[in-house]
Amino acid sequence: MKTAEQPFYFMTASYVTCVSDIKVTTLAGLRDGLNGCTDASVFYHTFQSLGRHHFLTEGFSNDFAQWVLASCNQAQLAEELAALDIREYLRLPDLRADLWRLVGEFCAARPDHASQEAFEPFYFCESMEVTVPLGVAARSLQDFRGGLEQLSRSSLHYHFISSRLRLQLRTNDFSYWFDTGLGLAELARDVNRIDIYTNTLESTKDKLLALVDEALAS
Repeated sequence: MKTAEQPFYFMTASYVTCVSDIKVTTLAGLRDGLNGCTDASVFYHTFQSLGRHHFLTEGFSNDFAQWVLASCNQAQLAEELAALDIREYLRLPDLRADLWRLVGEFCAARPDHASQEAFEPFYFCESMEVTVPLGVAARSLQDFRGGLEQLSRSSLHYHFISSRLRLQLRTNDFSYWFDTGLGLAELARDVNRIDIYTNTLESTKDKLLALVDEALAS
């Protein structure tokens, strides 16, 4: 069994969350809020919200889209915001720009709706990430499976979802290590294809384990 020169270190992350001073009650306010909020706020309402709503396989895990639908009753704009796939973004400013563009285009095309008061205000929040090593390392695929089996949802989110921003690659920590550490390019591709929108974090973990087991058996 092949072993990697550089082990895979399992980590977890927790977040210290605070409410910013940006409160909006209209879609025009959301447009302006997106222009002025921090990158940490964009992360909280997109990447991190996917972790908070990990149990949902239907509906919107993007906080902006959810508010536009539930509080502004604008289904088309909500769907457009939700259609932005966070897996395609390596930089938060790029994601912010697309969110701002979609809301801005809607406001320009429908100014009457842009100024309409929402049922509930939207509060921009942001969070600071605190990472903690779990003290578990893997040098082989068998070692990795043992660590993965015990992995919590927050650790899975850290390694599989938010890792794209950290790596600046359209991949995740697991796939990156499979490919560069163990030379398992096919396993890396299969793992990276797991859909984070149609799977919960639990079912994502199950699929990961199944793919690792297939690779171990081959």
